[in-house]
Amino acid sequence: MGNRIPAILIAVGVLLFIAYSSVFVVNERQQAIVIRFGQIQDVKTEPGLYFKLPFGFMDADSVQYIQDQALRFDLDDIRVQVSGGKFYEVDAFVVYKITDARRFREAVSGDRESAESRLRTRLDAALRRVYGLRGFESALSEERASMMREVRGELTNDASNLGLTISDVRIRRTDLTQEVSQQTFERMKAERLAEAELIRARGNEAGQRRRAIADRQVVEFLAAAQRDSEILRGEGEGERNRVFGEAFSQDPAFFDFYRSMSAYRDAMSGTSDTTLVLSPQSEFFRFFEDAAGAAPATSGATNGTATTPSTAN
Repeated sequence: MGNRIPAILIAVGVLLFIAYSSVFVVNERQQAIVIRFGQIQDVKTEPGLYFKLPFGFMDADSVQYIQDQALRFDLDDIRVQVSGGKFYEVDAFVVYKITDARRFREAVSGDRESAESRLRTRLDAALRRVYGLRGFESALSEERASMMREVRGELTNDASNLGLTISDVRIRRTDLTQEVSQQTFERMKAERLAEAELIRARGNEAGQRRRAIADRQVVEFLAAAQRDSEILRGEGEGERNRVFGEAFSQDPAFFDFYRSMSAYRDAMSGTSDTTLVLSPQSEFFRFFEDAAGAAPATSGATNGTATTPSTAN
């Protein structure tokens, strides 16, 4: 009996090892490919406990685990040329999922890096083509979404041949290269200067137009004021003449005397002495000879002259 115990333990150990080699577990983030003698025997896509032939090291059943979740790879610093001939640097990424594990195994032996390398080459070519048909502004406009759908469409067939499904393609960055950035800055600067000059010219034009309108209005206002003043002056002169006429008709002698006194005042007013050299028989002096304004006598001084100095204060 004592000699049987080691044999029993060995048998139990072998059975446990065989049982352990025959069982494999698939979790919710995995797919499992069962490979027998180099050929795909089965694909397990649902999580759970499964059995296979033991002794994978003898080239019997072996299990290769494939990820069953969304995966991503990035493509950085792609130098693309747009339709205008300028170059830009683009960063993009692709989100994909392994949906056909059997084809994935057959195409790239289940190697994720090999599959991404093929897609990366195809993505580079698709981005260059899509950008090459458009201008830079398209990547910054609503057309960006259609550009990404177009790129994804070009990757779909290649991804399907690898057992993959493309979920999304996105552009993370689109920047000007250094030389293009400087050229764009100079162009934008020139455009802004031209726009400023245009605005300044329009402002000067509007200012001149308004100044011309204001000058014309000033001339019109002055002309209207001059016209009104002439009308008022004429009306005043008419009223003055009417008043003088009424006064003359009431007392012609007094009016004549008043007019003469006003003439004397106007002739002799000033800040310096005024000397008048006139004939004594001048009509101007008729009220000097006679308060009634009678004509002066024509005795011996007919041909003489009289000098009358007066000082007007």
